[in-house]
Amino acid sequence: MAGEPSSSRIVSDRGKDDSIVPFAVTPLDVRGRVVRLGPALDRILSQHNYPPEIARITGEATALTVLLGSSLKTDGRFQLQTRTDGVVSMIVVDFEAPGHLRAYARFDESGLETARIGGDVSTATLLGTGHLALTIDNGPTVSRYQGVVALQGQNLEEAAHQYFEQSEQIPTRVRLAVGELMPGPAESNGKTGGGQGQSWRAGGIMVQFLPDSPERQRAVQREQATPEGYEAKSEPGGDDAWNEAMALTGSVEDHELLDPMLSSERLLYRLFNQRGVTVFETAEVRHVCRCDRNRIVDMLKQFSQSDLKDMVGDDGRIGVTCEFCSTARDFDPADFGL
Repeated sequence: MAGEPSSSRIVSDRGKDDSIVPFAVTPLDVRGRVVRLGPALDRILSQHNYPPEIARITGEATALTVLLGSSLKTDGRFQLQTRTDGVVSMIVVDFEAPGHLRAYARFDESGLETARIGGDVSTATLLGTGHLALTIDNGPTVSRYQGVVALQGQNLEEAAHQYFEQSEQIPTRVRLAVGELMPGPAESNGKTGGGQGQSWRAGGIMVQFLPDSPERQRAVQREQATPEGYEAKSEPGGDDAWNEAMALTGSVEDHELLDPMLSSERLLYRLFNQRGVTVFETAEVRHVCRCDRNRIVDMLKQFSQSDLKDMVGDDGRIGVTCEFCSTARDFDPADFGL
C-alpha cells in the first residue's frame, strides 16, 4: 500500500508484537523490514534471569538476527554467534524460518561488576574483541554460507554494517533498540517474567539500497569503502536517494522502535510518507526451542562410557539443561549401558 496505511491494516496505532513487517520505498530504491519483539524476547530473557546489561545486549543480537534471518526461504535457518574475550564471551541466536526464535548468552559475573564500577557497560565494551559469525543454512541440498566480522570495539549495529559492506556488498542501514518497559494497569495482572512487572522489548529497522542500475549501487559501495566510518558515509556527495533513506532511517528514536502503542506501519508512514511506502504481509515470530528428549539421548550416545560416568550426579542420574530454554532433563545411566 502506498501513502497512509489503510484502515484495514491498522485498526489503531497499537503495534503488533513479535512481528516482521517488510516494506519498500520505490522512489528511494530501498527495501527493508521492521521488527518488533515483545513476549517472545521477554520469555527468552526472563527464563535466564540475565542482569539488565546482559539482557540488553542479548536483545540487540536477537533483534538483529530476526532482521537478517527473516529474508530466508521456508525451512531455512539463520544463526548469529559471537565469540569474544569480553564480559559477554558468547551470544548465540537461532532463527528458523518462517519465525521460530531462540537465544542465550554466556557472561562473566565478576567482569560485569568490574565494568559497572568502571562506569562503562556499553555493548562494545562488554563484547570486547573477537568475531561475529553469521551462518545461513537453506537446507541439505544447498551449501551453508558463513560470513565473519571482526569485533574490535564496535557495537552490533556497526558490525552489521561491516558485514554487509564486506560480505553481501549491499548498502545497508540498521537501527536497533532494546528496553525494559513498565506495563500499564491492564497488562500487569498475571505478569510472571521480568523484575517488578517490567517486560523486555526490542525493535529494529533495516533498509537496503537496491536500485535497478548496478552502477548506482557500486558507486555507493565504493563510497562506503572509505575509512572515515559509517556516519561520514551519509554526508552529501553520494547517491541522493540513498543519502535520504539513510538520513530518515537514522532519525528513528529508540522509543519509536519500542513503543507498544506505535505500529510498524505507522512508524514507516512517519518516516517515508512524503515518498510513499508500500507495506507487505506481516510475519509472526515465536520463541520455540528445538531441544527434545530424543535429540539429547542421541547426543549423549556420542560420548564415551568414561565421559558418561563423569556426568552422573549425586542423585545417580545424568542431568542435562538446555542452554537455550533452561529446560532441565535427567536420564537413567542404565539406558546408556552404565
